[in-house]
Amino acid sequence: MAVAVSGGVDSMTLAVLAHRVQSATQIFHAISPAVPFQATDRVKLHAKREGWQLKIIDAGEMEDAQYLANPANRCYFCKTNLYDRVVENTALTVASGTNLDDLGDYRPGLIAAQEHQVCHPYVEVGIDKSTLRAVADDLGLEDLKDLPAAPCLSSRVTTGIAIDASLLPVINEVEETLRKQLAGQYSLQGVRCRIREGEVAIQLESVADIGFATDQFDASAALVRELFVRAGFPDQVQSVLFEPYEKGSAFLIETLDVS
Repeated sequence: MAVAVSGGVDSMTLAVLAHRVQSATQIFHAISPAVPFQATDRVKLHAKREGWQLKIIDAGEMEDAQYLANPANRCYFCKTNLYDRVVENTALTVASGTNLDDLGDYRPGLIAAQEHQVCHPYVEVGIDKSTLRAVADDLGLEDLKDLPAAPCLSSRVTTGIAIDASLLPVINEVEETLRKQLAGQYSLQGVRCRIREGEVAIQLESVADIGFATDQFDASAALVRELFVRAGFPDQVQSVLFEPYEKGSAFLIETLDVS
């Protein structure tokens, strides 16, 4: 078996399981501006710890005009590029970390998986996200079991706004900086830096009620502007908003061209 790992709990747990059962398992990880460096560091750490046959690849989605156009089915083009590269490098069956909960969302990447005969072991045995986290706990994967969901950085860009590879690391830097700055004050579970036309929306997920008072985040907004301006994107931060977290709010499915 070959496992494509993103660095998240789903695929990483699958890779650990598969490799502990069969040491000949091949592990693939794609590097890209859309993949946070923290995810790649996590993959490399576990590869060393577990003794994986890890192959780092460039899926090449940043050279795909259809991906860069950022349509509603962008993930289809991402996964198509990924699986193209993986199957070029292995004759083994390719497996993904897709679980039962994923089937309830619109996931065009699953079409690409089907086209490449990728299998989904968690789905086949009926494992959902909560069960998967319990498995990670049983395997002693302390750094993975409670790892928050972290979709690719391109998912922060509103559907229809072109993907700019040089902007994605800025998004990651903003999220990491604010997470460290605000975590203790607001008991944060997640931070998302959403890219809209001429606007950045910082969405905060917290176990407590934040309130979002008008001037509550003035200092943080100034920091966000500084990071974008320093990176060469002053026009992006004409407005900086702070909002409650809303899953998938950069994704506008109604813009999908099905013709």
